[in-house]
Amino acid sequence: MGNFFKLKENGTTVKAEVIGGITTFLTMAYIIIVNPLILSEAGMDKPALITATCLAACLGTLLAGLWAKVPFAMAPGMGLNAFFTYTLVMGQGLRWETALGVVFVSGVVFLILTVAGIREKVVTAIPLELRVATAAGIGLFITFIGLKNLGLIVANPATLVSIGSISKPVLIGLAALFLITILEMKKIKGSILIGIIVATTVGALLGEVEMPSATCSAPPSLGPIAFKLDILGALKWGMAGAIFSFMFVDLFDSIGTIVACSYEAGHVEEDGAIKRIDKVLEADAVATIAGSLLGTSTTTTYIESASGIADGARTGLASVVTGILFLLGLFFAPLIAVVPAFATAPALIIVGVFMFRNIKAIDFCDMKIAVPAFLTMILMPLTFSIATGLTVGFLSHLIISIFCGDAKKISVVMWGVGLLSAVNLVISITH
Repeated sequence: MGNFFKLKENGTTVKAEVIGGITTFLTMAYIIIVNPLILSEAGMDKPALITATCLAACLGTLLAGLWAKVPFAMAPGMGLNAFFTYTLVMGQGLRWETALGVVFVSGVVFLILTVAGIREKVVTAIPLELRVATAAGIGLFITFIGLKNLGLIVANPATLVSIGSISKPVLIGLAALFLITILEMKKIKGSILIGIIVATTVGALLGEVEMPSATCSAPPSLGPIAFKLDILGALKWGMAGAIFSFMFVDLFDSIGTIVACSYEAGHVEEDGAIKRIDKVLEADAVATIAGSLLGTSTTTTYIESASGIADGARTGLASVVTGILFLLGLFFAPLIAVVPAFATAPALIIVGVFMFRNIKAIDFCDMKIAVPAFLTMILMPLTFSIATGLTVGFLSHLIISIFCGDAKKISVVMWGVGLLSAVNLVISITH
């Protein structure tokens, strides 16, 4: 196992990988509950969706671990599942079977682009400062999600957001945040996992965690949704916009996540190239295709992988652990649901801190670099979309380069990225 995953070369141990894999799972296990809730609003069978979610996450994560050998976890993507339900099915009136067909087609196109090396070229064409800004922006984004899940910030009609009331869950979460911080300062491995467990335990003792009536149950049948996708319906010309939107969001959400997590895991060459990016993207595409066959929306790389990386994960062994836990999640969904949002929120906030620290590599004295990088970072949390931050960042980089007389320095691939960004921005605004 040490030779297969090259544990020594990556400066890690089996213990660190196991802890990292468990941490990643606990941080993103909410998807087992949340994804079925969202997709069931499209008319799909909720129990079957629990099984589909666990299997899609298990398959995608094992692919990342055994094929790409990276500590990245995959699962049906948040945002993409909302687009599936609220835009395609409820908004445009598609049958959920046709929407699954759209997911399948987008996955196949992605696989072709990946095998052809086009997706990898897109990653390498992105300027270094935008890659660093992407990691920092995602750090801000998941910190915002963490603060929101904790209840420390809430919606406000006058100011968009404001500070929430200080309740017991908020205090427990804040205490866990400081606990993780202190453990990190003392270089204690597994600090994030310890924080999640302590917060959940304290919450249960104070009556803030509702214990399940049963700890395990048999996996629900996949019958109502598996292999029900309508591929021919998805191939109609009117579906081109939906397919493109899925592809664009998945492409740049995945790229943003992979870049950010690769920097945190030390999987970046001296010239800024991402190690094993081709295999990661292949795993991502195959997972999306498999997920659509199982009956769930687009499967993508999860930014919560950064929590496991922050806890020591450096190789695919951590992903194998996470994948196995998702498989076990089929039987323990009631127990998984016990971990409350206020227990995982501190983990997201701490990971946001970790991902923001590479910002020093950006030269903010150079406005040509500073403006696109800043827009990339700030718009991710403000629009609640990684893809939107990247879109505006790419477009602003191209526009400034043109007016600075540097148009000839821009690669053909980057021009293509700019065109896709413009099309996606138009689609986003019109919808």
